[in-house]
Amino acid sequence: MGGIVDFEVRLPRARVSVHRMHRESGVPVEAIREITHTDGFPVLGEEESSWQLAAEAAKALLGRTATRPGDVRQVIFAGSGEWDVPFWSPAAKVAAELGIDDAHCFEVANFCNAGTVAIRIALDRLAGGGDGYALVLIADRLGQLVDYADPASKELFNFGDAAAAVLLSGRDTAFEVLHTATRTDPSWADYYYGEQRDGRLVIRRGPHRPGLADAYVDNFTRLVEETLKAVGGKRDDVAHFLINQGDRRMHERLLRELGLPQDRSVFNYDRLGHMGGADTLIALDGLRERRALRRGDLILLATSAMGFSWGVTALEYAE
Repeated sequence: MGGIVDFEVRLPRARVSVHRMHRESGVPVEAIREITHTDGFPVLGEEESSWQLAAEAAKALLGRTATRPGDVRQVIFAGSGEWDVPFWSPAAKVAAELGIDDAHCFEVANFCNAGTVAIRIALDRLAGGGDGYALVLIADRLGQLVDYADPASKELFNFGDAAAAVLLSGRDTAFEVLHTATRTDPSWADYYYGEQRDGRLVIRRGPHRPGLADAYVDNFTRLVEETLKAVGGKRDDVAHFLINQGDRRMHERLLRELGLPQDRSVFNYDRLGHMGGADTLIALDGLRERRALRRGDLILLATSAMGFSWGVTALEYAE
């Protein structure tokens, strides 16, 4: 099937602090910390953009893997659809920056689930007779879309920004992609939405509806079972379960429901916010840096997105 040759993660230089959130919203600091679990984390600054951060990650990745730009056949930019500049192609912009001039460049919008969806699309195209490499860029500007002046938006105050570049191939991979399972519950389609405020786009939540936490656990559990059945595995076979860092309480609850110990997951809440679709790759990069991966390890990436969509991707560590 193919998989991930290598990947690279980049964080913005700017940061946001809990004290700024408190100052602008009036929400008590301790109430904000219950959501962020840290006093600050990286977000895009006024002079930074998601496509530039993705280009930095991709340039480093192609250099480290000695990949020629001419061998890249697909460049896919994955995120929420808020692409820094309206009505343009960030995938094509990054390709131009890297000297990739013979690839199909396009975007995939599925919010924080878009990265794994783009990886699946790229690998399907490679399996269908494509050659060379595919480059998936996962980036967003969620931190710039949060309205810290709105106390009702405090559940979003943990949104940060990051970028990841993923190089894919049908051979010689470090992580084989075994299976991807995804689904959307359309009843939550407009629970969150964009609104113009003071000349900028911000995220708003509709009237509170109970049941979203249950939907997270139910959908993730269902997709984990579907994925394990497809790869012929059991829950005990999961070496690492990596999930978007959106809600620590839900993260811990899901591990309990699945019967997985916390040491089989990664918790970065003490130093990072929810870094968009790059969360699971940040966690995977941390495992790699700590030399915590063993050949043959079964790794599940659990991603979720506004809309609301959920996905589980199974990787096997092959290095």
